[in-house]
Amino acid sequence: MKLNRFLRWGLFSLSLSAILILTAMNVYTLYEVRDTLIEGEQKKQIALLDEIALNVRRTIYRPYRGFNTLELEPIKGSLELNGQFPEQIREKLVQVAESPVFNGVYYTPADIDPCIEGSRVYELDRGSTLLSLTDNYPQILCDGVGLVRTKARIELNNFDYRWNTNTEFDAHRSMNIGFINLHENSVIGYLTAIIDQSYLIEEVIAPEIQQYFDSSKTTSVVWLHDWANDVVLATNNNKIPFEIEEVQKRVDFGRMFENWNLKIAFLDNASVKLYNATFTKNIIVLGFSAFLLLGALFYIFYTAQKERSILQQQTDFLANVTHELKTPLAVMQAAGENISDGRVSQPKRLKEYGAHIYQESVRLNKMIEMLLDVARSDYGTTLIHAKPYDLSDLVREILLQQKSLIMKKGHSLTHNLNLEYATVLVDPEHIKIILTNLIDNAIKYSVAPSIIHIELKAEKDGYNLIVKDQGIGIPRSHIKNIFKKFYRVEDSLSAKTKGHGLGLSIVQGLMQLNKGTIKVKSEKTSGSIFTCYFPKYYQDSSDSITKMSKNSNSSGSTQRNNHLSTETMV
Repeated sequence: MKLNRFLRWGLFSLSLSAILILTAMNVYTLYEVRDTLIEGEQKKQIALLDEIALNVRRTIYRPYRGFNTLELEPIKGSLELNGQFPEQIREKLVQVAESPVFNGVYYTPADIDPCIEGSRVYELDRGSTLLSLTDNYPQILCDGVGLVRTKARIELNNFDYRWNTNTEFDAHRSMNIGFINLHENSVIGYLTAIIDQSYLIEEVIAPEIQQYFDSSKTTSVVWLHDWANDVVLATNNNKIPFEIEEVQKRVDFGRMFENWNLKIAFLDNASVKLYNATFTKNIIVLGFSAFLLLGALFYIFYTAQKERSILQQQTDFLANVTHELKTPLAVMQAAGENISDGRVSQPKRLKEYGAHIYQESVRLNKMIEMLLDVARSDYGTTLIHAKPYDLSDLVREILLQQKSLIMKKGHSLTHNLNLEYATVLVDPEHIKIILTNLIDNAIKYSVAPSIIHIELKAEKDGYNLIVKDQGIGIPRSHIKNIFKKFYRVEDSLSAKTKGHGLGLSIVQGLMQLNKGTIKVKSEKTSGSIFTCYFPKYYQDSSDSITKMSKNSNSSGSTQRNNHLSTETMV
């Protein structure tokens, strides 16, 4: 038995664990697929940002392509000779001047400091493509030359440096190139190109952003952000304001534009939205399926446990009933043997033995009737002979029959039945069984002496028959089960009391047959109150109420108003 119980609970636990693990794995897989999709989409968009930054760098560097392959040493001599660059270098400078990204090109010899007032530098004229000396240059030149001069001096101290140019950006304002004489390890001069910020933003970066992140095709938002001044210079969607908390990734422009960067907020795009919708449906279906599986597993386990419990109760009931049936039969058999053998011949002793046989036969008959009631209830063959009765008369007649038993067991009976014409349509035999069972329970589960009180109260549309005792009571946790077949409250107070767990089940079934209900109010050690409600019967003027008398039999064969009798098989 213990091994079977262990196996049953073990298999249940394994099945439950398997369902939970499979559900968790499926949910994890769905989340992982979703996260992978979202991560893949984000990586694609970050790659597009990198491509925008690369395209901007290409646009800036394109005019300077090939500078590091030129011989720069002749610059100084050529300037001293004719005030112009050598032809090859001049052609490259023309490319820079013609680029719309730049709006001014200047050359500062190494021995000239543009930060000193009155200094003269060379300016490239776009029209003539010739150099001319000027002291009218923007302050940006001073800042740019200062940056590239410092960096060039540092690089000259690096013996591994092998380039004849050194480039530095003054943020987004200018591009500065230091020309280096590698043979003499010295600086020749500094070329400065002033960046046209408006053109760079409006004609280069903004179109790139719009091309790669068209707001009509993507929900992600890209901003060109000047973080030093906290200004948005360009965006693909002007409807969404910039919030630093929304930024999920930023991409810089490398060595150039150190105050600028591209920032992106990943909002749900079409594919992610579609997957999210599918993901939600999958989660709902998976959750519902898991719920059904768990529900089915619990239901199967619960019903198996319940059937096992019922089977155990039936087995116990059969064992108890067998014992109960054998006891009166044994008494009757022993008494019969003594009488038949002639061992008992005195009239007084014969009378006692006859009384024993009669009592045990009555007891045996009650148990058989109870079993028959259960069988009829199970198969729906209980007959009801319903007639209009005065409930007060019915109860009073039953109490007269039960009073001697109650007093014999050491209890007192009180009642309040002062209702006139408490007319109900019931089967009197059923009322007798109902009340007898309730009184019998009150006797069995009360410690003598105690009071058993019966009361009849009128309600709006019916009558309440109340049976109140001062017994051991019923724990609250058991109240919902006491009307179930074979159910008994097994505790230290009730375990010694004989019973089969059928009485209250029979009572409830008969109450339902008679269109009534039964309720119980009880607490442990505080007694119980059973309330049986019967609906009021409204008779016509031609109807009369059947009265109970001491001479009337319980089947109602001598009662009046046979035309109101109803016989129903339920």
